Amino acid sequence: MKKFFLLAAFSGFFCTAMSQLKTPAPSPLQTVKQEFGLSSIELSYSRPAVKNRIIWGDLVPYGKVWRTGANGATTITFGDDVSFGGQKVPAGKYGLLTIPEAYQWTVIITKQLDVTSPAAYKQDQDVIRINVNPIDLDFSLESFSILFDNITGNSLNMMIGWDRKLAMIPITTEVDSKINAQIESLKGKENFPYYSAAEYYLNAGKDLNTALTWFDKAAQQNPEAFWVLYKKAMCQAKLGKNKEAIETANKSIEIATKAKNEDYVALNKKLIASIK
Repeated sequence: MKKFFLLAAFSGFFCTAMSQLKTPAPSPLQTVKQEFGLSSIELSYSRPAVKNRIIWGDLVPYGKVWRTGANGATTITFGDDVSFGGQKVPAGKYGLLTIPEAYQWTVIITKQLDVTSPAAYKQDQDVIRINVNPIDLDFSLESFSILFDNITGNSLNMMIGWDRKLAMIPITTEVDSKINAQIESLKGKENFPYYSAAEYYLNAGKDLNTALTWFDKAAQQNPEAFWVLYKKAMCQAKLGKNKEAIETANKSIEIATKAKNEDYVALNKKLIASIK
């Protein structure tokens, strides 16, 4: 009798295990990690498809909290403090919710990480709310999409789009004071990052004479670094030292040619052409 029950139990377990079937998710999960500023933004959301359905005002009702995706809650994590649509949000992990209307959406950053229906939403957990005006597209986005575009050192745009609607939210973060603090703490040390510091000064439009001094020291540390000479030539050109810039660019071309790096050969030639 005991053997019978053991056999029955085993058979039931085996049948249950065999009955499990993995199939493609109708609204597949996407995770995005975008380097931003001195840290990153991470996003997790599911991507439903249009499938010949009416989306706005029907599948996604107007005037009600929407999880901004499908399945589980949509979450967003900021590695540093940011300004989200002009409002400050401290570093951390949050829920991302939307209340769509025909011509304006309310986008919510909430402390809640589990909102999957309007009934679960608690407004007192809001961190911020912003209003955005979506634009009408000339084409349809079949899969719901959230992406990052127009990325700079301290700003980017978060795009939320589906079907024929697209909303854009600007996000910024403060990096200048943090980088300057790093530079100040490293000054006078043997391992001072001359090239990185000079490149930052050049790109940020800071003291170009200081940047040029640092490029010189970086080139002295690594005389074969054609990329350093290219950026030095850019700095000289911005300072109006055109003759010196052309000489530096030609030196960079010479070294890059030996290294068989055609990209930097082309970059230097374009720089020289822009100076003449």
